[in-house]
This record gives sequence, C-alpha cells and structure tokens, in this order.
Amino acid sequence: MKPAEYYMRDRLHHPPAKSENYKTSVTRSPQYALLSLENSLSEITGPVFSHSDIDPLDNDLLKNYSHSGDPIGERIIVHGRVLDENARPVPNTLVEIWQANAGGRYRHKKDTYLAPIDPNFGGCGRTMTDQDGYYYFRTVKPGAYPWRNWVNNWRPAHIHFSIFGAAFAQRLITQLYFEGDPLITKCPIVQTVPDADAIDQLVAKLDMNASVPLDSIAYRFDIVLRGRRSTLFENRLEGN
Repeated sequence: MKPAEYYMRDRLHHPPAKSENYKTSVTRSPQYALLSLENSLSEITGPVFSHSDIDPLDNDLLKNYSHSGDPIGERIIVHGRVLDENARPVPNTLVEIWQANAGGRYRHKKDTYLAPIDPNFGGCGRTMTDQDGYYYFRTVKPGAYPWRNWVNNWRPAHIHFSIFGAAFAQRLITQLYFEGDPLITKCPIVQTVPDADAIDQLVAKLDMNASVPLDSIAYRFDIVLRGRRSTLFENRLEGN
C-alpha cells in the first residue's frame, strides 16, 4: 500500500503549553484558544537560501570563532538527516545550531552563570542539507548549567536546532540531548513531554562508526519534519 502523503499529528506525543513544574510556562502559556492568522506575502515567499550563502567554516564551531587556538572541551561531531514523514530526504534546507560552551555558559550578555567564557568558542553554526538531506557539524559538547526553576534544577547538555523551510513561517526549533545523560530524566522542561518515545527522538545517539579516532566522538540526530511522529518542535506545539 502506498504511504499517505500526510499523517495526522498525534497530540498525545507532545507536551501541553502549560506545566506547573516548569514555572515559566505558567506565565508564558496561552490562556485562550489559539488564533489562525493568514500569512503575508513576505512570510510565504522568503527567504531563499543556497549553498553559496554558507562559508566553509560555518559548520565547524571548533574553527569559526577561533582567535588563539581550539576551544576547550570534548570534541564532538553531530550529524544526521532531515526527513519527511515517509523517511524521504529534505534537501537544501538551512540548519542552524547554537549552544553553551563546555562549561555550560552561552556567549550572551544576559548569561551570568559563573562558568567562564571561552575566547575561542562562539557557540553558533549553520549548514545546508545535501541532496540526501544530510547535515554535519563539528563542535564541543556543551556543559550542563543551573537555571532558576526550583532550588536545584540543571539543564541537561543540549544543542538548539533551527530548521528553515522555504519561508519565514516554516522555521522550526528544537533541542538535541545526548544519550546517557542522567539529567534528562530530572529536567522539568524535558519532562513536560508526556510520551517517552517523543523524548527519545530528542536524544542524539552515540555513533562510534562516524567518530574520528584520536579526535572526535560522533552523535547522530535525525530530524523528522512532519507527520504523526515528527520531532518535537518547541515553537510549533499547535501542529506542523
């Protein structure tokens, strides 16, 4: 039987907008039914990205901000494919990432965590998927950091992902976690997701076959854009 072109979204797979244990969601979650708005012409016709917009070092966070050497931390590779609901590749898609450094601190003026800034690590990168939907980044494994939810909450090590379609309204945002991290089960943000399989889709798996001996450990993270079991996107909880 030929697969259907679109699968209905499984709403039990995704978290509610409001969760009492995730304190800031209480004030930020919508109090009324969501409205459906028509997109403007600029929202549905742009931007258009191509491989010529990408610098060769944009996907190498070990080099793209370096001033006096490599950044401190565990060197890793993050790679995978962007797919649709029928496991078909999504080519020529802009993938962006941003993250904390190995100490758990972002290069951001409002990040006041006591871990030091790494002068050789900017924490941002981007790349385009190839014809097979494949993407690849080199970076350092980010550190965990505390956040003001309850007295002693810590965010697991994670990398933020942004995936652009052919229009501004098609930007999707999610987070990657790392296999084996004990903080995943203790994070109030992660635990708002009611389905264990949905959480597992956010966890990058150790990939020793793609690791570089004496250099970098690899993690694989495939991203599914649509369908009943799509990857959880934090800015599209209402549907995709």
